[in-house]
Amino acid sequence: MKPFDARICLVLARLLAYPGEELRACLAPMRDLVAASRTLSDAGRDSLLALVDGMQRRDPYELEARYVDTFDRGRATALHLFEHVHGDSRERGQALVDLLQTYEAAGLFLGPGELPDYLPVVLEFAATQPAQTAREFLAEMAHILNAVHTALAERHSPYHAAIAAVLELAGERVEPVRLPPEESLDEAWAEPPAFDGCATRGQSKPGEPQPIHFVRRDGPVTGARS
Repeated sequence: MKPFDARICLVLARLLAYPGEELRACLAPMRDLVAASRTLSDAGRDSLLALVDGMQRRDPYELEARYVDTFDRGRATALHLFEHVHGDSRERGQALVDLLQTYEAAGLFLGPGELPDYLPVVLEFAATQPAQTAREFLAEMAHILNAVHTALAERHSPYHAAIAAVLELAGERVEPVRLPPEESLDEAWAEPPAFDGCATRGQSKPGEPQPIHFVRRDGPVTGARS
């Protein structure tokens, strides 16, 4: 098995995050890291390079719109991993708390509005851990990652290369998953007319892209946090 590469793990975290201006400015050095990688297979490296090259060529607004359309319009491709297991149930809330405590025990704290099961956050955390711990941590999510990879591949999305690379870092194989039919998030959020047609449709929804900023704290946390 090839060694775990924390730098590639961070590159994948960036590539799977919302492609704002800050991320786009880093595409060239990220491409260099991928091209020089000896952790990824030749096929995996080439597919990832094709993703980066495509991101560099696209118009910024088109790139951002494609990201939203890819990851925020259906549950099958959602990057909030626990949605695939728990949906919006109470179990997801407890799973999020448990994962957040794992991060905080390692000295990593999320900023306001960031959820610990967001795949770029998961990858940023894994990149801070010893190689074996990181690989095992990601491998625990292999079944979810394979489901997301299958959904992306079926939609011919170049982002499937990034998910395949995560599985490769985890020492897991890419395996197709039979996906159930799903309704889009727009359909899931639809409401029947109420109060003379007034509903919450059109209001802000959770899952808006957020920049990721881990803050390392050396001492104990004091004060109340909401």
